Amino acid sequence: MRRLRLRRVAVWTGIVVLLLVGVFGVATARYLVWPQLRPVPTQADAIIELGGPGDRDSAALALAREGRAKFLIQSTVPVEAGTDKCLPPVPGVTVMCFSPDPGTTRGEAEYIGRVGRQLNWRSVIVVTSPDQAKRAELRMTRCFPGEVYLATTPLPTRDWVMQVPYQWAAFAKALFVETDC
Repeated sequence: MRRLRLRRVAVWTGIVVLLLVGVFGVATARYLVWPQLRPVPTQADAIIELGGPGDRDSAALALAREGRAKFLIQSTVPVEAGTDKCLPPVPGVTVMCFSPDPGTTRGEAEYIGRVGRQLNWRSVIVVTSPDQAKRAELRMTRCFPGEVYLATTPLPTRDWVMQVPYQWAAFAKALFVETDC
């Protein structure tokens, strides 16, 4: 009789674990791997390249060369902040660099909110990777009063193993701990 109970508990525990893994997998696919994003507009006030893995430079530069915005701003390391050394020049586009403080998506959003208000921006295109997109959107919409659009670049396969747990933890922090700009 006791063996039968233990077996039932083991079966039910296995079912619950499989369901939790399945829910986690679906949520990860939906929010981190293939997030649903609005189409990027043909015109915005600025293109913002967030720091992180993947080839974000190419995507940000391509949008700037297409004439999508008059400003191209890159989150970068302190030595390049305040210069135009982070990205090559693009004709007709003002290239700016900044080093966020704190050095996180929150710091990037705070900076963009400040600069956006100073320059009266109404819309920005944020360049990031898919795993960071929804969290970046949440952070940016809290700090920037205008429209926020996201353009994503592929995340290298080797980075997914580290980024999935990191992004879930950072997303939870943004949702439940750091709820202001």
